[in-house]
Amino acid sequence: MTKPFRLGFLTHVEGAGESRAIYRDALELFKAADHLGFDVGWVAEHHFKELVGRLPSLFPFLAAAAQCTSRIHLGTAVALIPFENPLRLAEDAAVVDTLSGGRLELGVGSGFDAAEFTAFGMDMGQRLQRTTDGLKLLQSALNGNTLGESELRLNPPAPNLSARIWQSGQSVVGAKHIANAGSGLLLSRSVIGPATDEATDQQQLPVVQAYLDGWQDTSQKPRVGMSRGIYPAADKASALAHLRKDVLRAAAAQQGRFPPGESLESYCRRLHLFYGTPEEVVDGLRGDKVFPYATDLILQFSPVIPELSEAIRILEVIATEIAPALGWRPGVA
Repeated sequence: MTKPFRLGFLTHVEGAGESRAIYRDALELFKAADHLGFDVGWVAEHHFKELVGRLPSLFPFLAAAAQCTSRIHLGTAVALIPFENPLRLAEDAAVVDTLSGGRLELGVGSGFDAAEFTAFGMDMGQRLQRTTDGLKLLQSALNGNTLGESELRLNPPAPNLSARIWQSGQSVVGAKHIANAGSGLLLSRSVIGPATDEATDQQQLPVVQAYLDGWQDTSQKPRVGMSRGIYPAADKASALAHLRKDVLRAAAAQQGRFPPGESLESYCRRLHLFYGTPEEVVDGLRGDKVFPYATDLILQFSPVIPELSEAIRILEVIATEIAPALGWRPGVA
């Protein structure tokens, strides 16, 4: 089965060493993906991390990416609304959208890291309400409405950006709210929450169905972004040899969610990571129960942290072998 979709990649901007070098390498990924025809490059927001997730400020980075690319869209996956003033978030997004010529994809979410909320001095229990209220103000500002009691409006304006808002969704209830807001649905690589033996795609399928059933905006079509981890290699054995260190580190960091002592293959399954030959990766993605509904396929290396040359190799394999086998063509979707 083949189907049209947009092809994206996601980087958590990970690694050890100097931040400047980490950011420089991440920009090189955007340049390579732009050259290879990827439709969207996404970056994730993390705070106070030393290895896994080194980028706390998405918009300065994407402003830099806008200047070294020409066509690829630039996505936030996701900007955390509870930590922001919604009007300032709208202004930052509008500036990047203007600099990039209308290429911003604005993914937003509520966050889930309790330590980050503590560091910001915020009540994590209020994050969903802050997200709901903040999103309404963000959408209103982007739509050009007056701000509060004044006659002021967002400047620079970004009148089309509200149609490129995405929200991360993990539950059926959340998916219904996202559909009502007219936002795209972003699905994570693996489900956040209590560990279960049920596969990620099986858990996410009712979320997707609730989103599609709840969609009411006749001015645009629903959008489903499916994020998955992949590691193509010559064969499964060599892939596992490269994956071992990072996968075991990621499994150990699950704070008791994953049972100890399982096989490497089991941890890869729990992390929803497709690996092996390009053909084996294609078969895995094609068999994903969410894939038939995805308008955007967003592939990432995480939990693997490859060197820059290896990351670019993976992007090349995605663009020249994996995505075309699934029905992707540059600029078609």
